[in-house]
Amino acid sequence: MDSANSPTLNAFSSRNILITGTTGFVGKVVLEKLLRSVPTIGKIYLLIRGNSTNPTARERFQNEVATSSIFDTLKARDPQRFEELCDEKLCFITGELTEPNFSLSDPEFHQLAQKIDLIINSAASVNFREPLDQALQTNTLSLHTIIKLANMKKAPVVHVSTCYVNGFNTGVMQEDTVCPKHGGINRSVHGHFDVAPVIAQLQSRIAVVNSRHKNRKERERAQINLGIAASTQYGWNDTYTFTKWLGEQVLAQQLRGQTLTIVRPSIVESTLQEPAPGWIEGVKVADAIILAYAREKVTFFPGNKDGIIDIIPADLVANSIILGGAEALTATPEHRIYQCSSSHCNPIPIKQVIKHVQDEAMQNFAQYKNLFLRKPKRPFIMVPNALFRTVMGLAYNLLSIRSSILTRMGVTVSSAKMANLETAMKLAIIFSFYTQPRYTFSNEKLCALAERMGEQDKRQFPVDGSLIEWGQYLQKIHLAGLDQYSLAPKKAKPKQKQVRKQTEAA
Repeated sequence: MDSANSPTLNAFSSRNILITGTTGFVGKVVLEKLLRSVPTIGKIYLLIRGNSTNPTARERFQNEVATSSIFDTLKARDPQRFEELCDEKLCFITGELTEPNFSLSDPEFHQLAQKIDLIINSAASVNFREPLDQALQTNTLSLHTIIKLANMKKAPVVHVSTCYVNGFNTGVMQEDTVCPKHGGINRSVHGHFDVAPVIAQLQSRIAVVNSRHKNRKERERAQINLGIAASTQYGWNDTYTFTKWLGEQVLAQQLRGQTLTIVRPSIVESTLQEPAPGWIEGVKVADAIILAYAREKVTFFPGNKDGIIDIIPADLVANSIILGGAEALTATPEHRIYQCSSSHCNPIPIKQVIKHVQDEAMQNFAQYKNLFLRKPKRPFIMVPNALFRTVMGLAYNLLSIRSSILTRMGVTVSSAKMANLETAMKLAIIFSFYTQPRYTFSNEKLCALAERMGEQDKRQFPVDGSLIEWGQYLQKIHLAGLDQYSLAPKKAKPKQKQVRKQTEAA
């Protein structure tokens, strides 16, 4: 790649960056792309928390990150060069994001700040039903340390948020500060919202809950319920999106006059092209439902089949972060928001996603050794939320009564149907908001950034959701990637003479 015609390569030339969250899905894709496609970069500092198995950042990287299949393309070119790249480019910081100074001493923290030219914060807790105290600490309060680090040298910050900070709003969501649907939070003259009183109130409510529940499990359950209640009160569906919105406001307020770029992805799924089509790690939002359907646990789910869902491949997200970082390193200090999304520029209704998945399942299920147990027997049906709850409630009660009667008669009862109902209801609680979309996300500013970077960078770092051909992506790229990268091989079923047991999801 010719750096002379690449503003991105020029921007990163000899620049040192700090990345948080590289043990996570998006963080790995960003790191791999930088190592493979940005040879001009200086040092990449990785903040990684140690654990009992790998106490240091270096050990955890070597054993949990460097072993990931995301690096297979780099290793295939030259395994020795990959090792050399890691030795040449990577520096490791053993630290905890949620602790003051990342658990570093004051001198260590100061030394780190002097070395850093750009901060990419991709760390987050993405559990939709996480205890409020933990979600607030990770997604909101930890940003005070990021801000402190940035302030020491006025380093630009690229912060990875989510399109779903738009909460309960409706319509076309622009790349701008989000106004809470339910109000009650004051907006400053600078455009952001003053969330300090809200955070103080949440911390007070967290303390009350903790004082009332000494049992760990009870306390955790109460914190989950508190998070849901507080999120709904202010206009969000879940604790994750609420605390991410709070984090955006903290950054906007405390980095006023400095360079801040917020990148909001929508539902991040497998890669479109790089480093390999379909690369994915774990089971993401849409995949939980696909997997439940493939394993014949769920064929009936609440949602709006005509609603426009927003799915974006992980490599487009990583490219957006990198382009946003290049601009942040060279442009005038200001706050910018980019949405990496597809729903406005390349809309696909949920019913079309279902059709693509079902067509592939019916026609080629045997090609997916880890995903489909067999050819699906029933179609996937999406119904309004109220109807789903009514039908599932009746079915659950009837099965409970039948099971009770048969058990009293001494008849062995399979629990598979009851387990499937419980799976569907649990998934509905977590994900039904995302299957009833009421808005689309504009990505016009992000596409304009790509245009400003020129044709070479547009090709090397594509970001536009309109590049996705949905049939090809869903049927031939995403499902194949899910099967290859995320799912363990199915175990052979033990022979059962009397009772057939349904295989559980891996």
